[in-house]
Amino acid sequence: MKKFILSLILGFTTLLQAQNSISGTVSNTANQPLKGVSIYIPELHKGTITNENGKYLFNNLPNGSITLTFVSIGFATLQKTILLSQKENQVDVSLEEAVFQMDEVIVSTAFNKLQSQNVMKVEHASMKSLQQKGTATLIEGLATIPGVSQVSTGTSIGKPVIRGLSGNRVLVYSQGVRLENQQFGDEHGLGLNDAGVESVEVIKGPASLLYGSDALGGVLYFNPEKFAEAHTFKTNFSQKFFSNTLGSNSTLGLKASTESWKFLARGSYNTHSDYTVPDGNRVANTRYNESDFKTAVGYNGSKISSVLRYNFNKLDLGIPENGIAEQTTSKNTAFPRQGVFNNLLSWNTILFFQNSKLDFDLGYINNDRSEFTESNTPSLHMKLATFNYDAKYHFPKIGKLESIIGVQGMHQTNRNSGIEYLIPDADTNDVGVFGTVNYDWKSSIIQAGLRFDSRNITSESQGIVGSEGSFRALTQSFHSVNASLGYKTNLGENMTFRLNLASGFRAPNLAELTSNGIHEGTNRYEIGNAALKTEQNVQTDLNLEYNTSHFEFFANGFYNHINHYIYAAPSGVILDGNAVFHYIQNNAMLYGGEIGLHFHPHPLDWLHFESNFETVTGKKQNQEYLPLIPANSWNNTLRTEFTISKWFTDGFATTSLNRTFRQSNVSGFETSSNGYTLFNIGFGGKITVGKTIFDLTINGNNLLNEKYIAHLSRLKTDGVPNIGRNLVLGLNFAI
Repeated sequence: MKKFILSLILGFTTLLQAQNSISGTVSNTANQPLKGVSIYIPELHKGTITNENGKYLFNNLPNGSITLTFVSIGFATLQKTILLSQKENQVDVSLEEAVFQMDEVIVSTAFNKLQSQNVMKVEHASMKSLQQKGTATLIEGLATIPGVSQVSTGTSIGKPVIRGLSGNRVLVYSQGVRLENQQFGDEHGLGLNDAGVESVEVIKGPASLLYGSDALGGVLYFNPEKFAEAHTFKTNFSQKFFSNTLGSNSTLGLKASTESWKFLARGSYNTHSDYTVPDGNRVANTRYNESDFKTAVGYNGSKISSVLRYNFNKLDLGIPENGIAEQTTSKNTAFPRQGVFNNLLSWNTILFFQNSKLDFDLGYINNDRSEFTESNTPSLHMKLATFNYDAKYHFPKIGKLESIIGVQGMHQTNRNSGIEYLIPDADTNDVGVFGTVNYDWKSSIIQAGLRFDSRNITSESQGIVGSEGSFRALTQSFHSVNASLGYKTNLGENMTFRLNLASGFRAPNLAELTSNGIHEGTNRYEIGNAALKTEQNVQTDLNLEYNTSHFEFFANGFYNHINHYIYAAPSGVILDGNAVFHYIQNNAMLYGGEIGLHFHPHPLDWLHFESNFETVTGKKQNQEYLPLIPANSWNNTLRTEFTISKWFTDGFATTSLNRTFRQSNVSGFETSSNGYTLFNIGFGGKITVGKTIFDLTINGNNLLNEKYIAHLSRLKTDGVPNIGRNLVLGLNFAI
C-alpha cells in the first residue's frame, strides 16, 4: 500500500513537471561574463545566480509568458518578458553599468514593471536599507521614506501617515492580502514585524482602483522574504542591541529549495524597557515585548505556481499614562497594557495558460486584541476575523496593449467579549470589480482603469439606549465608482515626466458610525454618527525625474480634494470628566510634495550625498487646518562606501542631519510644535574571519541627545519628549 501511494504521488508530480527551460549567459557591455548576478522570476518565486562563467539555468518552467529580472550591484536592473514556445530557450543578456541604486520591480501596481517603466511613482525601500538606519521598529524605518510619517505612542506603537492621511485611510498589505487589525484606534499599531520582510512599497495617493475602500490615502505594500535559490539550503541569525531601551531583537531563519518546492521559516523575539528621554529619565510603561513567526511553502510546475504563507505575531504592549513616573528597567509591562495576537494565513496561486494567466490571493486574518486596566481580566476584548479574496485575469498581450480584469472582496466579523465596548458586534461585506489597461509606444506609456465597489455593514444593538457603551442596531450600504488615468513619457534622454489623476473612496468605519463612550486611546468621549457619507477624493500627482550617471533629481507634487472628510470635533460639552467629540464631515484639501537630489561626484565613486524636503498642508473647506498633519522636514545624508581589505568588505559610513520645522498650522484643538534637528551616524560592513562571515552595523541616533516632542506624538499633550540618544549594534550571521 505504501509503495502504491508513493508511486501515485511521484506520478502526479511528474504530470505537473514542465519540460521548459531557460539558460543563458549574463555579461557586461564589454562582453565579459558576470558572476553572481541574481536572476528572479516573480511569478514563480524562483531565483538563481550566475556562475563564474556568467551562466544560469532554470528548469521546470510553465508554458506561456514569464518575466525574468536581472539584478547586480553596479549595473542597471534588466527586465525581460519571455514567451516560452519551445522546451529549451536561450536568453543571453548584457547589463549596463550604473552607479546609482538598482531599479526595482514594483509589485504593488497592476502590471509589475520596473520602477523606471511604471506609470505611477512608487517609493521602494528594502528592509536592509531601513535597518541600517538603526531604527527600533518597523514604523520608525518607514517614517524615513519621503512623504511617510508616523503617529506614535512612545516607541512601541506607531501608525503610518502618508501625506497627512492615516488610520483607515492608509491600507496595509502583507503577504499579498490586506492587513486588518482594528486600525481605527489611534493606539493600535501595525502588528507587523520586519523580520521575514524583503522590502516595502509606498503608494502615495488613492489606490482604490486596485485595493478598494480604505486605500484613499495610499498603500503600504510589504513584500515577504524571498525563497532560497534552487538546490540551496540557507540559515542565518541576527541580533540587535539598543542602548536607550536596553532592548534586544533576535531573529533566526532557515530556507531551502529544490527545483519545484520551496520552504522557509523565521522566528524573532523583540523586547524593550521604558525609553529614556534626554534628561535621563524613563517614560513609564513604554516597554513592550513581541514574538513573531513566519513560514511559507511554495511549489511551481508546468501550469501552476502556488505559495502558502503563515504569520503569527504576539504583542505585549504597555500603555503610557503617567509620563515620567516610576523609574525601572523592567521589561514586564504594567497596567494598563495591551495584549494582541495576530494570525495571518495567505495563499497565492497563479495559473498559466498559453498566453495569459489567472492570479488569485486568498487571505484569513484573525486579530485578537485585549486591554487590561487593573488586572489580568480584560476590560476590553475584541476579535476581528477577516476573509479576503482577490482574483486578477491577465489577458494575452495584443501588440503594446496589456489588460487586466479583477474581482476583490472581504467578509469581516467583529465580536466583543470584554466588559467594555468600543464598537459593536458587526459584520462587514465588501465586493469590487475592476478593469485596467496599459499601452506603451516609443518612450511613452498610458494607463487607465475603472472600478465599482459596494460595502455593507450590519451591527447589533448593545446596552441601554442613551447610556455609555450602548449602540443602536445599524444596517448601512455604501457604493462607489472610481477611475484612474496615468501618463509617463521621457522628455529627453535623462528626464522622465509622470502625471496621474485618480479617485478613491473610504466608507465610514464602525467607530465613526457607532461610537458612544470614553475612548481611552484619545482620552475623550466620542459619539458616532450613523448618517455619515462615504469619503470620496480626487488626487492629481505630478512627478519629474532627471537622471545622469552621477546626478539624480526628483520633484513630486500633489493636490488631493476630499468630499465628506470625516473627523472628530469637540462639542464643548464635558461628560464624566472628558471632553465630548462628535464625528462630523466637511470637504477638505491636502497639497504639497517632495523634492530631492542624489549627487555622486566623479571620480569620487565612494561618495554619495542625498537631500530631500517634504511638505504637506491640510485644510477644511472653511480654511481651518486639519489635525495630525506632519511638520515640514528637510533630510540630508552623506554616505561613503569602502573596502578595507579582504576581511572587511561592502563597508559604509553615513552621517545624516534631519531638520523638522515648527508646525504652526494646527487644528482648533491642537497646539503648535517647535522645530528640532536630529544628528545620526551609521557604520557597517561584511567581516570575514576565517570561515566565519557576518554583517556588522553600528548606529547612533539622535547622537546629540536633542530634547524634542514630535507633532504627531500622542504623548505631546502630557509634555513627554521623544526618545533620546540611542546606540544600536547589529550582527547578522550566515550559519
